[in-house]
Amino acid sequence: MRLTQPRILPLEISEMDEEQRDVVERASFDKPINIHKTLAHHHKLLKRWLVFATHVLNKSTFPARERELVILRIGWLCRAEYEWAQHAVIGKKAGLTDEEIERIKSGPDAGGWSELDKTLLRATDELKNDTFISDPTWQELKKTYDDRQMIDLIFAVGNYNLVSMALNSLGVQLDPGLKGFES
Repeated sequence: MRLTQPRILPLEISEMDEEQRDVVERASFDKPINIHKTLAHHHKLLKRWLVFATHVLNKSTFPARERELVILRIGWLCRAEYEWAQHAVIGKKAGLTDEEIERIKSGPDAGGWSELDKTLLRATDELKNDTFISDPTWQELKKTYDDRQMIDLIFAVGNYNLVSMALNSLGVQLDPGLKGFES
């Protein structure tokens, strides 16, 4: 973790007012997680961001496995350990193997990737480094994805780049049971 302590402490449910509690509980899968409990300090922003984040994570036209591949790559590039840990779990559920998740760290030039996976990783690197998908990468992706999927790809990388900035800067710590980069 970049920070060993949070800069803004996550609120416990007992510390939240009714509006904060409502937003955090609706955002939670099983139990409230640190990102939501931290953003509860600005619950109106959390509520609005969740609409967009829910689209990216659950309503996107982009296939789940490929979505998790690019989310994990942007998390790695941003050194967002919290993001990495959460999406390693989600990525496995979406079909990524432990070996693939570890290989994401090495990027598109690592051996073992399909051509499509290499291109997705390259697109993520290009978006991070140049805020632009190059023409060769775009043309390769367009062999597989339609226009809506291409838009969803860009917004997935962009959303998780933003989330990584917040996680790193706020010092959101890993939730119990999650494993970071070195685990």
